[in-house]
Amino acid sequence: MEVVKDLDIKRYMGRWYEIASFPSRFQPKNGINTRATYTLNEDGTVHVLNETWSNGKRGYIEGTAYKADPSSNEAKLKVKFYLPPFLPIIPVVGDYWVLFIDDDYQYALIGQPSRNYLWILCRNTHLDEETYNQLLERATNEGYDVKKLHKTQQTDPPPEGEEGPKDTKGIWWIKSIFGK
Repeated sequence: MEVVKDLDIKRYMGRWYEIASFPSRFQPKNGINTRATYTLNEDGTVHVLNETWSNGKRGYIEGTAYKADPSSNEAKLKVKFYLPPFLPIIPVVGDYWVLFIDDDYQYALIGQPSRNYLWILCRNTHLDEETYNQLLERATNEGYDVKKLHKTQQTDPPPEGEEGPKDTKGIWWIKSIFGK
């Protein structure tokens, strides 16, 4: 699988909006305004904040990303989250491979070697159809079944900060496993 070489991790930091993704058991099925915010840590790892709104409530999970092979120039990262979010005891580690990023670091295609997960991310809440279709073609060429992609609803303007009531029960990820 072709991945980005020499990713400028500092330019990659910041907020990314999910334009489309393969449905994941770790996200609510009815989630909207899904986004990821990446912040570079002093040790070179990346703080990951994934957020989504479901039934008017903000659910989130935090984790850490790091290079799978520190000696490689390929954008193959590992992301580690601890579950459940309210009592983080079980580490869950996944692959996060940057398959494509434009020269201006405005949109990206993210996948993993099993091809079970795929994300189209953008710095804006919406991506033009031509660019979206180009990313679909890239994903197809890498062996992904793009018919499984689900477009993520984004509102304008998007929620800022931690707007909205939180999912205080901390079980949004459990509910999502059961399709709620």
